[in-house]
Amino acid sequence: MDNNSQSLDRAPAVYLLRHGQTEWSESGQHTGRTDIPLTARGEQQARRAGAVLARLRATDVQPALVLTSPRQRALRTAELAGLAVGETTESLAEWDYGDYEGLTTPQIRESDPGWTVWTHAIPGGESAEQVGARATTVLDRVRSALPGGDVVLVGHGHFSRVLIAAWLAMTPSDGVHFGLDPAGITVLGDERGDPQVRRLNVPPWGED
Repeated sequence: MDNNSQSLDRAPAVYLLRHGQTEWSESGQHTGRTDIPLTARGEQQARRAGAVLARLRATDVQPALVLTSPRQRALRTAELAGLAVGETTESLAEWDYGDYEGLTTPQIRESDPGWTVWTHAIPGGESAEQVGARATTVLDRVRSALPGGDVVLVGHGHFSRVLIAAWLAMTPSDGVHFGLDPAGITVLGDERGDPQVRRLNVPPWGED
C-alpha cells in the first residue's frame, strides 16, 4: 500500500514544531517579542526536523493547514523543514515576557525569588490566562481544519506547551509538565474522541 493510500486510513493529527535553536534559547534568555534569528545549529535542526516530520506523517499529501508564528525564527524553521506556510498569525506568537524579555530565570529571581513563568506575574507581559486564551483561539482554528487533513503549527516553546495543555483541557499552568526542546515535534490527536498526546518532543535527527 502506498503512502497516499495509508493517509486515507488514519485520522488527521496536529503537529507542533518548535523553532530551532537561537542564541537566546541556548543561553536561557526569555525570548518573546524579540525577533532573533536561528543559529547555524538551529538551521540544521530545522532541516532535520523536516525529515522527522515527514516520517511521522508517513504521507505525501500536503497538510490541510500550516500556521506559523510571524517571528523569523519560526518562519525560517518552517521553510527549512520544507513546509509551505499557509498563514502567519500573532495568535501563535511566544508568551509576551514584558519587562523580563531577554532575562534568564536566575536573573529574574534576583528581584523576584522563586519566579517561574507558570506561577508568577510578568510585569508588562501576559498572564498565563491570557496565553491560554490565545491557545484556545488557535485550537478553534485547528479543529475547523482537521476534517480536511493534518495541521502543522510552527511556533515557540512556552506557548506550544500551553497549547498542549489546552488540547488536553488542562489549565495553562499545566504546560509546565510538557517539555519541548528546540526543533522538537509533538503530535496531538484523540482516541475515540478523548484528546491525547501521541508523541512528545520528538527530536530532529542527530539530536540527543
